[in-house]
Amino acid sequence: THITEFSMHQYGVNGEVLDKTDILIGWQDKDEAEHLIKRIETAIEKAKADNMPNDNIDRAVAKGAGAGANENYETIVYEGYGPGGVAVIVETLTDNKNRTAGNVRYYFDKNGGNLGTSGCVSFMFDNKGQILIEANDEVSEDELMEAALEAGAEDFITEEDGYEVVTAPEDFAAVRDALKEQGYEFISADVKLIPQTTTELTDETMLKNMNKLVDMLEDDDDVQNVYHNWEIAE
Repeated sequence: THITEFSMHQYGVNGEVLDKTDILIGWQDKDEAEHLIKRIETAIEKAKADNMPNDNIDRAVAKGAGAGANENYETIVYEGYGPGGVAVIVETLTDNKNRTAGNVRYYFDKNGGNLGTSGCVSFMFDNKGQILIEANDEVSEDELMEAALEAGAEDFITEEDGYEVVTAPEDFAAVRDALKEQGYEFISADVKLIPQTTTELTDETMLKNMNKLVDMLEDDDDVQNVYHNWEIAE
């Protein structure tokens, strides 16, 4: 665990909130120090924005430590449809794929969805870096757009309450670091699956079930990320 301990100390991780995937993977990838440090940096920013509880750190570190001995963790991605045909992708990290598959299938079935086959919805998403910045008097849209594009961003989108910087996954860290060095603060910054189109739900039962499906998935310790194309009303 030498590199992980170094990275955690270097970036002041102790006592901070981290994404459990990055802690767990980082604990085991001892030969990729530079890559690990970048992932931990990103995890800190993402988790702070998400207000993730500190308990997740303890669980992740404990799982990571155990995985180095007698446990074998693997990444499994599930795809399916939520209520109203909402496309859903669930990324998991598990030491018991039968348990995880059963749980994920149960969550879908209980909330009016159905688990599909690999590839059934992934074509509806693009893997992109996404940086969100709040609009305020201190941020110039033109200057931010110029800085983002010069740093290597693919796209710059202006919304009513902020700005979205989109990058290729391999360019994400460079763009993020360039904007950070220029003093920009992020609402969130992460590499994620972004839906190409969205699905709106208007039926109250479907809305309730979709909310419950997402909550149940996110509460499962084996689930690392949940992506969907549900257009959530403001």
